[in-house]
Formats: sequence, structure tokens, C-alpha cells
Amino acid sequence: MTKPFDSQDDQSIRSLLHTVLLSVPDAMIVIDEKGTIVAFSAAAEKLFGYRAKDVTGENVRLLMTETDYPHHDQYIANYIKSGEKQIIGIGRVVEAKLANGDEIPVELKIGEAKLGDHRLFTGYIRDVSERQATEHRISRLQAELSNFSRLSAVGTMASAMAHELNQPLTAVSNYLEAARDLLDTPSDETIAMVKEALGAASSQSVRAGQIVRRLRDYVSRGEIDTRPIEIESVIRDAASLSKIGIEGPLAQIIIKIEDNVPMAQADRLQIRQVIVNLVKNAIEATSGVASPQIWVLAARKDDTTLQIDVRDNGPGMVEQADRTPFDPFYSSKPKGMGLGLSICQTIIDAHGGTIWVEENNPRGAAFCFTLKIAEAMNDT
Repeated sequence: MTKPFDSQDDQSIRSLLHTVLLSVPDAMIVIDEKGTIVAFSAAAEKLFGYRAKDVTGENVRLLMTETDYPHHDQYIANYIKSGEKQIIGIGRVVEAKLANGDEIPVELKIGEAKLGDHRLFTGYIRDVSERQATEHRISRLQAELSNFSRLSAVGTMASAMAHELNQPLTAVSNYLEAARDLLDTPSDETIAMVKEALGAASSQSVRAGQIVRRLRDYVSRGEIDTRPIEIESVIRDAASLSKIGIEGPLAQIIIKIEDNVPMAQADRLQIRQVIVNLVKNAIEATSGVASPQIWVLAARKDDTTLQIDVRDNGPGMVEQADRTPFDPFYSSKPKGMGLGLSICQTIIDAHGGTIWVEENNPRGAAFCFTLKIAEAMNDT
């Protein structure tokens, strides 16, 4: 094992370090320029589950996950060679590996010191598992509050809509029942009355359709605040939000953004809601799949348009000749209201884009939509 301290002065420094490491409240690890652990605080022993004597002299990669440890020694070598700081002095959240094999999120801050001929790096480490759990709980509460507000609005809207639809639908039912009864004793006079009843029923059904269209027009008239937005950050936010409130195992969400993808001209909140709806639908669609996966893709379609896809490896869509998934009050889910995709279409239409569904090869469904590129909007 490497022993960087040999002189009498260095032994005094070691003694001082030992005293400090016993008292410092956060986990603190000191390594040399080769990545070898020189000192390991009492708080670090408690956090990682190792005794200081067992890890002193070992490479600090022992405490890293497979994602980070292949690159760590190269980071140090590059810094010593170039003097360019990449992580020193910058706090960041990384995954740490404990003695029992568990991986936890930690906040890592790195400082540098020179003692004689030695260059030492000190890592200050704080377990942020509880903080992240608290942030998740807060996000979930905010989402529940937001959902409650939306449900209240939907409830009010549904109540008003039910009241308006009740009269024409009741009239349709009454006219059709009257026509059926009149056909029991057909005559020229009753046939004329049947025709009149069917005509009235038709008029009332048209009226019911107008009520639904009026509601949709009301929703579509909502103002949109379009401005240049980075679509990648919107997608990543939506992917995180879509997981909130869903019980059980979740599908793996894979995000693939084209290099140098341009900014979109859109209302950030509304487009995020569209992606949340589509990803949630995909999560539900893949709930019975052995290895559920969802891909969210973004790429330039042409000089003026971006395309965003939400693809899954679920059972796919069942086509119906007279209906589309975007029709209001049509849902393939047993308890679905049939409004989510209709609202998505309304939002995308208001942005001047297009939304559609297609098969995902080799299996599953793909919901795709387009948005205008901000640069193209500025050039017009």
C-alpha cells in the first residue's frame, strides 16, 4: 500500500489530520494525487460502513459506482497535467457505493491542498437520500394539489355539461321511444308522425353535438404563451413528473435528443403537459409487459419543424374505423374519461402543429407531434 507520509513533519500532519477527522461532522475523505485514500473520517466510516484502517491505502474508486470509477483516475491525471479544474470547488450530486453494495445519492465537494511535496484532495460528502426523498414528497404533494385543482375544474365543467346535455339527450330518447310505439300500428298518419319524431330526434342530437364542440372551442381559446424553449429540458421535466402517483414497477424511460436540436416556439407548460399525458399513457399501456420500455425522441423534422415521439413496447393501439384515439370521450382504458388525448390535440393544434399515432416497430404504439422551430418563426 502507498505511504505518502514519511518524514517527521509529515507524521505531525498525520496526527493533526487524525484529530480533525474524528470531529468533522460530515464524511471527509483525503486522497493523494494517485487517488489513494490517505485519511477517512469517523463520519465517513459511519456513512460508508468501512473502517478507516481497512480503506486507507486503497484507491478511492472503492467508494464509487460503475458509472464513475472508470474515469476518476483519468480526471486527476488530466488536472495535474493541464491545471484545468473540472470538479474541484464545484459541488455536485453523485452516486456512492457503500460497503454492503448499496448505492446512495451524495453531495460531493472537493478541495485541494499542497503540503510540502504532496498534493492532496479532500472530499466532503453528505448523504442526500433524505433530502431527495423530501423533495420527491413535496413534488408529489404539489402534483396532487395540481391534480385536485384540475379535477375540481373538470368536475365543475362536467356538472355544467351534464346539465346542458341532459335536455337534448332526454328529448332524443323520448322521440325514439314514441317512434317505436307508433310503428306498432303503422298507417299513413303514424308513419308521418314517425318521420316527424325521427327528424326531431336528429335535431336534438345535433344540438348535443354542438354543446360538445362549444366546450372544446372554449378550451382551445385558452391563451398560450409561446416563446423559444429548450425541448430537452421540457422532456426531462415531463418524464420525471409522469412517474408521480403511479404505483408499482415503472417502465424504463429512455430519452434520445438529436445533437444540436433547435429551440421550439411553444408554451412550455402546455407542451410539458402534453408529454406528461403521453408518457403516462405509455406507462399504463406497458404495465403488463415483461420488460417495459418507453422512448421519448426529439429531432428536427425539416427546416421549420421539430418532431417529438413517445414510443412504447406495449400491446399497441386497436384501430377502429369510425373512431380515433383523439376523439373526445373515447378511451381504450376501462376507467378513462377520454379527454387526455383530445386535450393534447387541442394544445398541439393551437401551436400550429400536428399530432398522430402510428405503430412502433417491432411492437407497441408511437404518439408523435410537431412544433415550430423558434428560428424559423423569427425568420418569417
